Amino acid sequence: MAEATVDRLANRRAGDGGKPLAGRWSNQADPWVPYETPSADDVGVAYGFPGCRPIRITREEITDYEGRFEYWDADTEIAWQVCEPTSVYHELPGRRLARLTERIAAARGAPIESYGSGDLMVRDVEGRARIIQQADDVLYLHPAKVRKLGHAIEVGHDDLPDVVLEVDLTTDVRYRKMGTYEEWGFRELWVEIPENRAPSRPNRNPGVTIRVLGPHGYEETRESLAFPTWTADEIHAALNEDALSASTVAVLRRVGRALGEQGGTGTDDDPFMRVEREQSRRDGVETTRLEMLTEALATRDIATSKRLGEHASAIVAVPVPALMRAAFACRDEADFLRRIEAAT
Repeated sequence: MAEATVDRLANRRAGDGGKPLAGRWSNQADPWVPYETPSADDVGVAYGFPGCRPIRITREEITDYEGRFEYWDADTEIAWQVCEPTSVYHELPGRRLARLTERIAAARGAPIESYGSGDLMVRDVEGRARIIQQADDVLYLHPAKVRKLGHAIEVGHDDLPDVVLEVDLTTDVRYRKMGTYEEWGFRELWVEIPENRAPSRPNRNPGVTIRVLGPHGYEETRESLAFPTWTADEIHAALNEDALSASTVAVLRRVGRALGEQGGTGTDDDPFMRVEREQSRRDGVETTRLEMLTEALATRDIATSKRLGEHASAIVAVPVPALMRAAFACRDEADFLRRIEAAT
């Protein structure tokens, strides 16, 4: 990056006309990660984007730009882009989170929407993009109540998501982004450091950090406020499982029920789960009645075949007393099936 651009970014950090920004990007404002000494190896450290490189994207180009970046500022026309190439290790947690919250939504009986890695935008007074920040995933717990979104979530205009996910794969999380989330009023932020990380960067302790916005800024909490009872350890375990474990299934059902109690909904309010439960109940009734009839006919030395199972829907439709009368009056299986067809 040219020296002139570095100077412009440094001046931007100091504020307009050299006036300090009241510690917004200092270590006092971002206590979870202090600033590090700039180095030739990682120019992004000095500007709050460790592990990132600056690229120029003009105002005209940003509207149609399709690449990924962490942050873009119209004043400098600089975007900060992660040095590491996009990998499955980085993308997988967001996709898994979407699937996990679908299970929670089913247990809750009300939808949860995941929008993936969309743009979060602030516009200037003329309506042009001023700042754009990209999250790894955003979640809305009440999507039906949210104003219809455009191609980006506009801060100050759109409803903000209930949870934002950042996947911190290669280095310290972009603490400049953390300050922006706090300034914009995002209620809950999750930072996931996966078990599988990029081999070219120093390893860090994996886990999920939950930050909830309080009166004095972000406060680290053990469990989510948006998803009651879901702890950081449980979220991290679920995001790193290749297949759902029994313990994670129990957790997802617990969290879904807790959300359902808050909103007065349950599993039967989910259309898919309602049909599944009804089918399960029918299957259970069919199995019970077929076993009962097989035993009753066996006591009379009447052999049964797969034809009995093929008529399971008709058997379920006949009251139990009528079934038993047919079982003890019939001559054989074919006669039994004729009797229950007549009864239906």
